Amino acid sequence: MAKEEKEFVKEITPRSQDFSQWYVDVILKADLADYAPVRGSIVMKPYGYAIWESIQAELDRRFKATGVQNAYFPMFIPESILSKEAEHIEGFAPEVPWVTEVGKEKLPERLAIRPTSETIIHYMYSQWIQSWRDLPVVLNQWCSVVRWEKATRPFLRTTEFLWQEGHTAHRTEEEAEARTLQMLEVYRSFVQEHLAIPVIPGRKTETEKFAGAVRTYSIEALMGDGKALQAATSHNLGQGFARVFDITFLDSDGQLKHVWQTSWGASHRLIGALIMVHGDDRGLVLPPRVAPIQVVIVPITTKKAKDEVLERARQLAQDLGKRFRVKLDDREEQSPGWKFNDWEMRGVPLRLELGPRDLAANEVVLVRRDSGEKISVSQTGLLDVVAEVLESVQESLFLKAKRFLEENTRSVSSYDEFKRVLEERRGFIRAGWCGESTCERAIKEETGATIRNIPLEGSEPHGETCLHCGQPARHVVYFARAY
Repeated sequence: MAKEEKEFVKEITPRSQDFSQWYVDVILKADLADYAPVRGSIVMKPYGYAIWESIQAELDRRFKATGVQNAYFPMFIPESILSKEAEHIEGFAPEVPWVTEVGKEKLPERLAIRPTSETIIHYMYSQWIQSWRDLPVVLNQWCSVVRWEKATRPFLRTTEFLWQEGHTAHRTEEEAEARTLQMLEVYRSFVQEHLAIPVIPGRKTETEKFAGAVRTYSIEALMGDGKALQAATSHNLGQGFARVFDITFLDSDGQLKHVWQTSWGASHRLIGALIMVHGDDRGLVLPPRVAPIQVVIVPITTKKAKDEVLERARQLAQDLGKRFRVKLDDREEQSPGWKFNDWEMRGVPLRLELGPRDLAANEVVLVRRDSGEKISVSQTGLLDVVAEVLESVQESLFLKAKRFLEENTRSVSSYDEFKRVLEERRGFIRAGWCGESTCERAIKEETGATIRNIPLEGSEPHGETCLHCGQPARHVVYFARAY
C-alpha cells in the first residue's frame, strides 16, 4: 500500500483509543455531515442525507401499511397554545427557542419554534373532530424540530434535527393502546430488519416517560462503546391533551366524549446508531438495505487493456444497476488502492474489482466490507451472486450486533455488583427494581445509570429484590448509561 493510502486510513482515530473522536472522525471523513455556523447544528451532506432518505422511505412505507397518512403542520406555535398543557411544556421549556419580533416590530404573542408538535396538532384536531365517524385520525409528519440542547453531538443531539412524529386520535382507550404498541412493533422490526440493529422493546418508568403521556414505550439499542441509545418511542397520551384542548366527539350512543390519543417518533439519531453499532477503525460499515451505494465497481486498468476493462465495467454497472444501487468509480486521478480505502471508509457493503485478468477469465472479484473476504466469481449469473452476498452481509451485521448485545448484557443481584459491572464492564445491566422512583433517582444520581425500560417480555420478578433498597422487586429492568 502506498504511503498516501496508509495516511488516508490513519485519518480516523481508532475506536479503542477515543470512541467519541472516532465517531466524529467517521462522520466528517465519510462525508456524512459538517458543522454549521449555528451552535449545535449540522449540515447533512448528500451521502448522509441519502441514508436518511432510505430510512424515511422504508419507515414511511411501513407506516402507510398500517393506515397512516402524512400531513404537515406549522413550525411556529403560539405561546397560548403551547402553554395549555402544563406538564408537557414543563418538560421542554428549557430547550424552546422563541420568536419575539419580525423586522423591527414586536409580535403581540411569542411564537415557539416547535420542540415537538403535540400542542399545535391537538389544537387542529379540536377543530376537525366532531363525531365518532371522524375517528380514528392517524397522521404523521416528516419535519424538523428545534431543541436548544446544552451538550450536542452530530446526529445524536443537535439543535435542529430531522424526524417524523405520528399523532393519532381514537374512539376508545383500547384502540389507542393497540396503536401505541403497533407503532412500537413497526419501529422494532424496521430497526432490526433494515438497519441490522438489535433492540430491547419495553415500557419507560414514570420518571422517564414522555411529558404528558400516560405510558411511554421505547426500543433501546446498545452502541459499540457499551452505552445505550433510545432509538424510537411510542406514547399512549390517554385523554390528557384531549381534555386540555377540548377534543371531543359525539359517540354513537349520543354521549359527548373525549378522544384517546397517541404519538410516536424516530429521528436522524438512527444514523448515529448505524455508525456506532456497525462502524470500525476503517470507518462506516453500512447494512446493504440502508446503504446509498450497495455495490461500488473499481476498474483496475493497464495502458494496454484500459478501454476493454472500462467498457466491461460500464456494462456491469448498467446490468447491476437494474437491481442494486451501484456506483462505478472510474476516476483517473486516483489509484485503485486509494479508491478501496475511500469506499471502505464510506461503508459500501460490496466492492467489485475488475482487471485485465478478470476480464480474460470472465470473472470479477467481490470484496465484502463487513469481513474483508475476497471471492472470485463468474460474470455469468453475477446478479444472483451479488444478491446472495448482500443478503449475507445484512444478516452477518445483525448477528454480530446481536452477539455484542448478548455478551454485554449482565444480570446482577446486589448494588455493589451493579456498580462494579458498570465501572469495569459495559452494556445493559438486568436487575430487580421495587418500582419506587426514590430508588430509581438514587441509582441515577450515584452511578449515572438510568432504567432504559421495563422489557415487554421477561420483566416479571422471580424472587428478585430491588437493586437499591433490597425490598421485593416489582419488575426486572434494564439499566445502562446512555446517550
